[in-house]
Amino acid sequence: MAEQLSERAVAACLRAAVAAPSMHNTQPWRFRFDGAAFDVFPDAERALHSADPDGRALHISVGAAVCNLRVALAAGGRVSRLEPAGERSSRLELAGRRGSLPEHGGAAVRVIAGGVREPSPDMQALALAIARRRTNREPFADAAVPSALLESLQRAAATGRTRLVVLDPVRRGAVLAITQAADAWLRADPGYRRELARWTSEHADRRDGVSAAVFGAKATTAALPLRDFGLELPRLSRAAARFERHPTVVVLHARGDTPAAWLEAGAALQRVLLTATVHGLSAQPMTQALEVPHLRRLLTPPGERWYPQMILRIGYGDQVAASPRRPLRTFVTQLAGAA
Repeated sequence: MAEQLSERAVAACLRAAVAAPSMHNTQPWRFRFDGAAFDVFPDAERALHSADPDGRALHISVGAAVCNLRVALAAGGRVSRLEPAGERSSRLELAGRRGSLPEHGGAAVRVIAGGVREPSPDMQALALAIARRRTNREPFADAAVPSALLESLQRAAATGRTRLVVLDPVRRGAVLAITQAADAWLRADPGYRRELARWTSEHADRRDGVSAAVFGAKATTAALPLRDFGLELPRLSRAAARFERHPTVVVLHARGDTPAAWLEAGAALQRVLLTATVHGLSAQPMTQALEVPHLRRLLTPPGERWYPQMILRIGYGDQVAASPRRPLRTFVTQLAGAA
């Protein structure tokens, strides 16, 4: 029987988990620790019903949190294994707009802490990157990302069920054009704008959502269609800046488009983001095209079994502020059995 985790180790794992990225920084996770395992739940009350009606992005965020939790366990010298819940229990009742989780079960993933194992230097580096990872919405340097680093990111994503594709100039142009069309579609949607208003703020003291401090500069050209987080804050003054002319754009795919596939994509995404951080790279999601179903379909050729789950802009950027997190206690439904 594996030695119990200490209270300090449990808290460290939970802090790592909630440092994961989430769409609009909604932080849509709940955790339960029973002394032997962590149950990780999607938090339906923090679902984005307009931008993410199927819960795809929410499950990706849960997968990213699970990845961080497992990295923290490994860096602390513990192996772990997963017991994925069935897709029926992991799927949220989003269509009915239910704002609570099932009373019994419903965990997306169960992370079981196992025996002791010396952490590898690579795992320790990933663990240190958790607190340093940022979503960077500022301009990146006009410098190409070396192919060796891009290959490292691809290896981080590759599982046989997930992959990372680096777009060549032609495909990049097509994806950016689709993203531009999606951004215009979303801007014209009152539901999207109301939801964006709920999760954005001028005030930096908010503990969730996206504050003006991390909106990023406004691009001087529409060729790089970045989400405008100040859309519903018209009185807010923001500087304009020239972004990189030839951005590096990558697309994360999963072999499937189910809640289980989304969870795997989230774990792969986080491995990519942590690996990028280790190598001094910055990243920004550009997911508008994934939020408009008829445009998302344009990213998947007919008959293709790989489904796009994340689009990232990658490059060399300056250090930016971290998005804040809520107090750890607000994520935890049960904490028992720690040594």
